[in-house]
Amino acid sequence: MFKRLFMLIAMATALVLAGCGSDVKLDQPAEGSSTAAGAGAGGAQGQGTGQSSVTQVQAGASAADKAGPVGVAKVIYFDYDSYVVKPEFQSVVDQHARFLRAHPNARLVLEGNTDQRGSREYNLALGQKRAEAVRRAMTLVGASDGQIEAVSFGKEKPAVEGNTEDAYAQNRRVEFRYQ
Repeated sequence: MFKRLFMLIAMATALVLAGCGSDVKLDQPAEGSSTAAGAGAGGAQGQGTGQSSVTQVQAGASAADKAGPVGVAKVIYFDYDSYVVKPEFQSVVDQHARFLRAHPNARLVLEGNTDQRGSREYNLALGQKRAEAVRRAMTLVGASDGQIEAVSFGKEKPAVEGNTEDAYAQNRRVEFRYQ
């Protein structure tokens, strides 16, 4: 009985998430940008976020602005099917937020990724939720929303190939890419 109820809830959730899909074509690169190609889920040009494309960085950005904080991890990891920032990665998020506060010309792209399990649409949505969760956490610490763009690559850009739990864990991530 519980198994059927669980399957029914899982299917309903999948249908709802599939309905939230983007009409952005992922097979075509965004104009003027090779780094956002395949971003989809509203991230390639800030669609749905109210932000302009990160490729339009202000001319005043220094090399330090583009490098990001020194000695701070540029990747955080997530649990299976989750977009909650783990407590052990909150200090990494806070340090990036403080860096953005101190460097107003810096621009950051948060790239949400998933492991290969699940449909393409579901994983694009989950990757976007992960990037948006990090973005929200950073703005709560004081980073400017206008400096951050959240995109999703879903399962399209794995860090590690393989069908092991270790490979899956390394692919469930958000990467911090300074522009």
